[in-house]
Amino acid sequence: MQYVSTRGAAPALSFTEALVTGLASDGGLYVPQDWPRFTADELRALRNASYGEIAVAVLERFTGDTLDHDALKADIDQAYGRFRHQAVTPLVQLDADDWLLELFHGPTLAFKDVALQLLGRFFDRVLAAQNKRVTVVGATSGDTGSAAMEACRDLSRVDTFILFPEGRVSDVQRRQMTTVPGDHVHAIAVRGTFDDCQDLVKAMFADTRFRDSVSLSAVNSINWVRIIAQTVYYVVTALRLGAPERPVGFSVPTGNFGNIYAAFVARKLGLPIEKLIIGTNRNDILARYFEQGEMRLGGVEPSLSPSMDIQVSSNFERLLFEMLDRDGAQVSDMMTGFRRDGVFTTDPDRLARITGLFHAYRASDELTTQTIQDVHAKTGHVIDPHTAAGVAAAQQFRAAYPDTDLPIVALACAHPAKFPNAVEQAIQITPTLPPHLADLNERDERMTVLDNDLATIEAHIERRSRAALATA
Repeated sequence: MQYVSTRGAAPALSFTEALVTGLASDGGLYVPQDWPRFTADELRALRNASYGEIAVAVLERFTGDTLDHDALKADIDQAYGRFRHQAVTPLVQLDADDWLLELFHGPTLAFKDVALQLLGRFFDRVLAAQNKRVTVVGATSGDTGSAAMEACRDLSRVDTFILFPEGRVSDVQRRQMTTVPGDHVHAIAVRGTFDDCQDLVKAMFADTRFRDSVSLSAVNSINWVRIIAQTVYYVVTALRLGAPERPVGFSVPTGNFGNIYAAFVARKLGLPIEKLIIGTNRNDILARYFEQGEMRLGGVEPSLSPSMDIQVSSNFERLLFEMLDRDGAQVSDMMTGFRRDGVFTTDPDRLARITGLFHAYRASDELTTQTIQDVHAKTGHVIDPHTAAGVAAAQQFRAAYPDTDLPIVALACAHPAKFPNAVEQAIQITPTLPPHLADLNERDERMTVLDNDLATIEAHIERRSRAALATA
């Protein structure tokens, strides 16, 4: 199994090389050179398997011969042994054909734990075998940061630096990053937006001197391992609902496109995923694209669902690569033009290839609040505002296609206690944190506030990176 860049100019890498490298040297994202597939019989054989057993079966399709079966199984067992629910990602029924997939039972109460707990163990195994250190730098709109820091805090060969937009994450999200113990995890509050943080990370990867100096690697969803780890819960859920005989749809609240792209990967594996529904908030660049075929940047506006306050959806490039028949040069030209002009368009024929599969809807703050109220009134479930955007998108899809009897699974991406103000505003209930985080507000915080300036942040990282200090 080899991995190629979406921009076509970087060398092909093995699974472990792509893991450690993160972003391709030409600025592209790694994807499999060829898509593996399950047969219908192979899927049927997995129906009664555990989450961990299905994870092994899925990931072995992508790791090639770089990780043996026993090592992979051990890492998966350790990663999901910390989850608070035995099913790892339990499925909850809301109505006859409407479901919630709860992805918040990991240590930091967000779907990012599903991938990052595993990614951390892969890093530890691969770096020990290679006798290397790396410096992980990531940008977060709220949840990736704490999940990455929690996953990497005890890794002896990794220093982790997480950039987040100052004042644009919830208090719980900030504290989950700034209170993580460990000398080698660092929270950096950037005076700017999430898109600014994401641009800074990409600029660091483009800076060859800095990249080599600190042995730079990534934990954002630009790292392919993040995608395939998330693909597992789509496979698990489709099987639970009757795959391969019964088709299913997923409604995914997303800003950076990585989570719903993982569902697209599950479809490539042979799962009968018939509809992929995108839920956005007022930062609706994805909804506008699927309506108009035009990706156009706008300003980032604060909302009740801050983890989706994003305009540049990094992982969309992976879908674009497929839409353009894997023409890396064309992808490179389009992404360069997008950075320069803030816009690109897709011709109607190419757009038609995906609009039968993808549907996108937006949820205003008012609709988000109303959805939290409605779900609680009808089912007793308390959902966070991001989950509400996914549920609202599923409802809008059903209104647009009233004759469909497709089971639709909305993703519950975060525990409601991560966004207590939005939940309390909607239903006058303040959700409480699980016991292991009950004292979060009393813990000491550690963070550095820096300007949105590449040189300043690179210097800050170089002074603290053990990989950089070892080669200085």
